[in-house]
Amino acid sequence: MTFAFKAIDHIQLAAPKGSEDTARKFFKDILGFDEIEKPEALKKNGGVWFRFGNHQLHIGIEEPFLPAKKAHPAFEVENLEELKKHLTTNGVDVIEDNNLPGAQRFYISDPFGNRLELLEWL
Repeated sequence: MTFAFKAIDHIQLAAPKGSEDTARKFFKDILGFDEIEKPEALKKNGGVWFRFGNHQLHIGIEEPFLPAKKAHPAFEVENLEELKKHLTTNGVDVIEDNNLPGAQRFYISDPFGNRLELLEWL
């Protein structure tokens, strides 16, 4: 083969039109991601972009909108129990799942109903 995949550049989740401020409140204010500016040519499409560590999460506007209930990104977290406390304190419902050997994990939904997996390898 003359090509190779190097890394995931970003993750994109869909959200309904006009939901940028809701995305900021969740991904920036609750999860602690940093907002990054979208390129000028893409701003007209709506949405908002975030960074955490060396990774990016893009919230793209989709009409009609349907949340991803099964397909999901999985985020590896340090100190998962503290994150769980933080999320529940901020009104985010946690769905426990102990079915992955060697990991603690749970699921949450973003404000738009998209499924997110949060895990910590033991």
